[in-house]
Amino acid sequence: MRGEGSLLAVVALGGGIGAVARYGIAHAMPTREIPWATLITNVIGCLLIGILMVLITEVWTAHRLLRPFLGVGVLGGFTTFSTYAVEVRGLLASGNYPIAFGYLFGTVVAALTAVLVGVWGARLVTGAFVGKGS
Repeated sequence: MRGEGSLLAVVALGGGIGAVARYGIAHAMPTREIPWATLITNVIGCLLIGILMVLITEVWTAHRLLRPFLGVGVLGGFTTFSTYAVEVRGLLASGNYPIAFGYLFGTVVAALTAVLVGVWGARLVTGAFVGKGS
C-alpha cells in the first residue's frame, strides 16, 4: 500500500470536482418529466472518457496519476449510474412506461455511442489510428 496515498488523494480530488460539476448541471436543469440533466451528464462523461482514453493510451505518455485523477476521479464523479437507475425506477413507479423504457435504453445507446464518437474523434484529430480496435 506504500505510495497509495497520492493515488487516493487524486481520485478523491477528481471525484469532488466531477461531483460538483454534475451538481451544477442538475441544479441548472431541474428534472421534470424526463431527467435530461442526468442523461446529458452521462453522455458528456462517456464522450470525454472516450477522448481521454485515446489521449492517455495512444497519444501521450501520461503521468501515472493522470488517468486516476481524470478517469476515475473527475469523470467517475461526474457521471452517475446510480441516479440514472433511481430515475428509471421512479419513472416506472409513476406508470410512465414509455418514457421509462425510452430513458432506460436510450441512455445506454447514447452513452455507448458517445464513447465510440469520443474514441473516433480523438483518433481522427490526433492521427492516432493504430488499429487497436474502437
